[in-house]
Amino acid sequence: MKKKICFIVSTPYTAKAFLESHFESLSKQYELYLVANLNDLELPNYSNQYLQEIKHIPICRKINLLEDLKALFLLTKYLRENKFDVIATFTPKAGLIGIISGKIAKTKHRIHFFTGQVWHTKKGFLKNFLILLDKLVVSLSTNILVDGLPQQEFLIQNNIIAKNNSLVLGKGTISGIDLVKFSPNDQVREELRKSLNYEENDIVFMFLGRLNRDKGIFDLVKAFDKLTEVYSNVKLLIVGPDEENVTEQLSQKSKDKYHIYGSTDCPEKTVQVCDVFCLPSHREAFGLSIIEASACQKPIICSDTYGLQDTIVDNVTGLRHITQDVNSLYEKMKYLVDNPYERINMGIKGREYTEDYFSKEIMAKLWLTYFSNLFFKNKELKQF
Repeated sequence: MKKKICFIVSTPYTAKAFLESHFESLSKQYELYLVANLNDLELPNYSNQYLQEIKHIPICRKINLLEDLKALFLLTKYLRENKFDVIATFTPKAGLIGIISGKIAKTKHRIHFFTGQVWHTKKGFLKNFLILLDKLVVSLSTNILVDGLPQQEFLIQNNIIAKNNSLVLGKGTISGIDLVKFSPNDQVREELRKSLNYEENDIVFMFLGRLNRDKGIFDLVKAFDKLTEVYSNVKLLIVGPDEENVTEQLSQKSKDKYHIYGSTDCPEKTVQVCDVFCLPSHREAFGLSIIEASACQKPIICSDTYGLQDTIVDNVTGLRHITQDVNSLYEKMKYLVDNPYERINMGIKGREYTEDYFSKEIMAKLWLTYFSNLFFKNKELKQF
C-alpha cells in the first residue's frame, strides 16, 4: 500500500506556484492529497491530476480567532479520518493550523517548510507574539525544512530552529524552475515591448511580485524617479496583484514612464520585456522570481535582505543594494544603465547559475530522496 502524504496550504496559489512539479514526481510512489482554502479569490477552481483529493478547509492567511479555531477543528477531523503518514505545511498560518492539527491527530511525520518570516519587519509585542508562534510550530513538528541557507542561518540566530533539527534541500527553493519554460525568447520580447510601446533603445526595469510595502515597491519607484532626472530612455514595468491599494499611493513624479501591468499568468513571457529585473524586498524567504528572471538571462538588482543572499552572485549575476535604502538602489540602477555590456554578461552568468543549482529536475530528485529517507531511511540526503 502506498504511503499517504497530505500537503497543507492556506491558498491553492501556493500549490500551483511551488508544488506542482513535486506532485507529478511524488505521485508515482505515494498517494497525494492537498488541503487549501478554496474560497481564496486568487485561485478558487484549482485542480491537479496527480492529487487523490483537494479538500477545502477555510484557513485564513490573517489572524482571525474564530475562523482559525474552525479551521483547526475541521482539519484535525480530516487528518484523523484519513490517517496520513505525513503532513507537509507551507506558509505561516497553514503551518500553525496544520502542525497543531497533525499533533492532535497523531500524524507520525509532521513537516513544516519555512518560506519566510512575517515578523521580520514587525516590532514590539506583535513581533514577539509571531516569533512565539513560529517556535510553537517547530516544537510540534517532527521535521523542519527551510527554502534557503541564509534563511536557515537567520532562523538559527533568532533561536527559532537549530542546525541539527532543520534541513535545506540543495541550495534552496521549494520547487526549482523549469529551464525550458524560463529561457530567453527574443520573439516574445519584441512582441510584448511593441505592445507596451517601448522603443528599441528604452532600458526597462521590471518588478514582478505582490504589490505591497514589504516588497520594496515604494523604494523602487522613488529610485526610478531619481533615474528619470538623468536619463530620458528608462522605463519601469510593475507586474503583480495589488494587495494594499499600492497603485494609488505611488509617487506620481515619473508616472508617464512607469506602467502598472497588473497580474500575469505567464511570468516566463512577461519577464522577457525587461532589461533589468528588480526585487528591492524588505523581507523575503527566497525570491523564486529572481531565479526565474536569471534563467531568462536578465541581470538582477535585489536587496541584501537575508532571504535573497543565494539568489544571485553579487557583481556576477546581479547587484545587491542596501535594504530600504533608496540611494543605494538608485546607484545600482544607474550603474546598469551606464554599463550595457555588464547587463549582458550578468544575464549570461545568471542563466548558468540557475542551470547549476535550481532546475526543477534537481529539486524533484532531492524531494524524492527526502521522502524515501523519511520512510525507509536508506538514502543519504546532502545539504549543500
